Amino acid sequence: MSGSFHTLVLVLLGVLTACAQTEMKRVVGDNATLPCHHQFWAGDAPTLDIEWLLLKPSSKQRVVITYFAGRVYDPNEAEEGRLSLAGDYLKGDASLLISDLSLGDSGEYSCKVKNGGKYQWSTVNLIVQVKPSKPRCWMEGRLLEGSDVKMSCKSTDGSDPINYKWERLLDKGKYVGKLPPLALIDLKNSEIVTLRNLTKESAGVYKCTASNDVGEESCTVEVKMHYVRGMGVVAGAVVGVSFGVLLIILIIWLVFRKKEKKKYEEEETPNEIREDAEAPKAKLVKPNSLSSSRSGSSRSGTSSTQSMVHTTAPRGPRARLPDVAALKENGQPPSFPQQPPAYTQVVPKTPEPRTAPAKLSPPPKLSPGNLARMGATPVMIPAQTQAFQTV
Repeated sequence: MSGSFHTLVLVLLGVLTACAQTEMKRVVGDNATLPCHHQFWAGDAPTLDIEWLLLKPSSKQRVVITYFAGRVYDPNEAEEGRLSLAGDYLKGDASLLISDLSLGDSGEYSCKVKNGGKYQWSTVNLIVQVKPSKPRCWMEGRLLEGSDVKMSCKSTDGSDPINYKWERLLDKGKYVGKLPPLALIDLKNSEIVTLRNLTKESAGVYKCTASNDVGEESCTVEVKMHYVRGMGVVAGAVVGVSFGVLLIILIIWLVFRKKEKKKYEEEETPNEIREDAEAPKAKLVKPNSLSSSRSGSSRSGTSSTQSMVHTTAPRGPRARLPDVAALKENGQPPSFPQQPPAYTQVVPKTPEPRTAPAKLSPPPKLSPGNLARMGATPVMIPAQTQAFQTV
């Protein structure tokens, strides 16, 4: 009979424990109060025993705080005071207070209250999470009418799972509206939304909210439309300015180039040989004419010499030019003596006046001896092999 009763009590305690188990989610840095209530407050206080245990999947169960024999014991000396009994545990409130929560505080907490031979259990599953950090919003694509733009947002910190939601703000953020009809949401990555075929109605402010079980944060992005006409004007202005700058640079370069070329031409002009200059014209003369002209020149030279001798004759005797030997048959002059002979004065005869002949006759040929007596200088004339020669 007693064994059956004991078994029934254990079953009831198991049902009570299962009904008392709760789950609590809190944020890192917050405080958490784990509830634990009992009905043993009316008994003798010295026999009351309260104990809080922590069970983690990766470690064994351990005691975090206890009350026994009228005293509270905290085994965590390194963090003494962070865990405490929050209520009046002698009158039925044995709740546990944990201050400044951290991710290491997550786990299953069990509250065991005993008074005499009676027990009472309660279990709380504490989940400490990090709320999403403030997300960053950005756009990809050209904000031109008819084009597509992809909007994205992402939180760098936070406990999973993190959910993202895009909304459109209306009337300067006072109201929240739906996305445009052509907006496309990525089902696998809810943080990405594509605005397709942009129109004037697509412009506005869009809000992205990142949330999990313990908090949320949001960011906004503004879509401003740029019409093709305006872009064309801007592009034309940029092209025009660029062309003008290039034209100015080209003009400056041409001016400097022209100056350098002019300077080079001025330096090279004295040494330049003109290819288009006309060559000197050649004059063809007959050998007889050449001989006549040379004879006339010789006579003129002789007359001049004689005139000078006649004019200077009264001043005193002067040395006479040496006689010139007759030319050889091959045209080579004989060798001159080592010492020139003494000069003698020659008095020329007064020429008789002549009347102009009716017809000019060719001048008489002079022999070498006569030329020598008239004071002519011997000149070598190469043999002519052609009928005419060029002067």
